[in-house]
Amino acid sequence: MIKKILIVDDSPIARKMLKSCLPKDQGYEFTEAGDGREGFEKYKDLKPDVTFMDLTMPVMTGYEAIEAIMNHDKNAVIIVVTADVQMKAIKTVMESGAYMVLKKPLKREEIQSALLKVKDTLQKA
Repeated sequence: MIKKILIVDDSPIARKMLKSCLPKDQGYEFTEAGDGREGFEKYKDLKPDVTFMDLTMPVMTGYEAIEAIMNHDKNAVIIVVTADVQMKAIKTVMESGAYMVLKKPLKREEIQSALLKVKDTLQKA
């Protein structure tokens, strides 16, 4: 079951847009972070069920944050949300343990489909 969602993106607009794509009737608790280091710290405090992670951020990149989170919790569910959809970037984050990659700009259907996949995966675990 998904209750807590962490959104890590240096763009307040991107965070707001992502939140607007998530179903309002599910009772999700949202927490936001503006860079990878803050995202990692909030991850450790909150232990969210799903983390949406941008890649290009100041202080600590999404790549570094994914690595830090996966070292802290190998069962973390991280959905990368990025405009950088080069095969090399996708391969790198998937090898680091990301659950999936979604391309910006986001579509509501893609977000909801991703959450259904996560729910399915968590129920099987």
